[in-house]
Amino acid sequence: MADQPFIKFFVILMLIAIVVSLVSAFFSLIRDKSGGTGTVKALTIRVGLSVVLFIILMVLAALGIIKPH
Repeated sequence: MADQPFIKFFVILMLIAIVVSLVSAFFSLIRDKSGGTGTVKALTIRVGLSVVLFIILMVLAALGIIKPH
């Protein structure tokens, strides 16, 4: 993966997006006391991003583009 700077950038960007979504869900949980759906939406986005990242990494590993340790 050292020779693939775009892949590193993409993975880091996805991880940052996952953490941002998690923080968004936390603040939505703290702010919204009326039982809104903001927390559920943010967590759904987080899970979706995690699944997409996992699938992309598995496909890249299967194609030999990246090499797992």
